[in-house]
Amino acid sequence: MEKKSLRDAYGDALIEAGRKNPFVVVLDADLSLSTKTHLFEEEFPDRFFEMGIAEQNMMGCAAGLAIGGYVPFVNTFAVFATGRCYDQIRQSICIPKLNVKICGSSAGLSDYGDGSTHQAIDDIALMRALPNMTVLEPCDANEVVMMVRQMVKIPGPVYMRLSRELLPVYMAMDDAYSVGSIATMHEGNDLVVFAHGSMVMRSMLAAARLSEIGISMRVVNVGTIKPLPLEEIARHIDSVKGILVAEEHSYIGGLGEAIMGALSIQVPHEFIAVNDQFGTSARNVNDLMETYALTEQSIIKSAKRIMNIS
Repeated sequence: MEKKSLRDAYGDALIEAGRKNPFVVVLDADLSLSTKTHLFEEEFPDRFFEMGIAEQNMMGCAAGLAIGGYVPFVNTFAVFATGRCYDQIRQSICIPKLNVKICGSSAGLSDYGDGSTHQAIDDIALMRALPNMTVLEPCDANEVVMMVRQMVKIPGPVYMRLSRELLPVYMAMDDAYSVGSIATMHEGNDLVVFAHGSMVMRSMLAAARLSEIGISMRVVNVGTIKPLPLEEIARHIDSVKGILVAEEHSYIGGLGEAIMGALSIQVPHEFIAVNDQFGTSARNVNDLMETYALTEQSIIKSAKRIMNIS
């Protein structure tokens, strides 16, 4: 399938948002070429703010812009956006419910070359814990665009994480798309895998392989991690023999724990996630995904265990 850059899609979506809404402004912390916010800067130089390597100050400035009626999109790597700035996000943005949109780029293990200091495997946990925060992760370039359109409309704080990987385009552009919805990407009756971000692609590959050996696995893209669409998730759980959750994030505080903590799960379940450890550097992202067992084959092994197939 055709693969596209989520970061490029984000840059283009910001321009679209800026054209439609003159109050949309963008802040970046010396990473605009990587986050693709330089595209917005080229189109709207008076509405772009280069804050330098001062992420905490950037969040405070974004809060001030929001108080002034603007819709600030704040950008840096996910690990810095959430970890370095946690206090500012909590105190200055979430407590007063300010209309600040935070984009954490290069999320998960996708910044493979820079190692543990630049790899965000705990950012969802941090942002999920904050009252008033919406947490999103798109699975492809089209979902990026649809999410940004919604972020402009949703009042209050929003965190969206983006992978550096080029990912297949699965989602059709839909004007009716809304935050809080989930999408069935592949039908199946035996198992269901709930996934987000890059793990949707790997779940789709696993589902195709499993069908060859008679295991029918449904793939559900959970792009909205908070608020979690529990009623829809529960409907998928009711009819299957087992549940998998696949995410490029620590199993602690991620989607899997959110689902299991909110619903009474009576069927076998497994997490495909980072196992309480930091990332490391590698030659490419696929090497890292192999190292941390976040692969198509890992999903297949979990599915076989649940189905008692060797």
